[in-house]
Amino acid sequence: MTALPESSLRYDYAIVRVVPRVERGEFMNVGVIVLCGPANFLACSFEYNRDRLRALDPQLDMDMLDNSLNAFRSACVKGDNSNSRSLRNVFDFLVATRSAVLQVSPVHSGFSRQIDTVVESLMARFVRLP
Repeated sequence: MTALPESSLRYDYAIVRVVPRVERGEFMNVGVIVLCGPANFLACSFEYNRDRLRALDPQLDMDMLDNSLNAFRSACVKGDNSNSRSLRNVFDFLVATRSAVLQVSPVHSGFSRQIDTVVESLMARFVRLP
């Protein structure tokens, strides 16, 4: 096992998914939520292609989806001025298991020396098409 540099910070993240028809289990990754308690960092980012989502479900309510993603954004922004404990509470609320059109993956962890680049890196890895 490789030792991590002392300046590396542990972060938790979850991938945000749109599951247009829950009963089918099909989904599209549309964003990430990242928490790094030691850096007092909570952030999220979302992007999606409406045509790809409509291919999964032509009836998908895009306004409802936009409102749901905006609620996630608002929670992350409100957490910006919080301490690490309340950031953890916000993160835990956002990643809670739910059976809805908007769902999240299990929480995963990583390490980074540049926590401010993690969101963009995860978006490129899990959300954007190559």
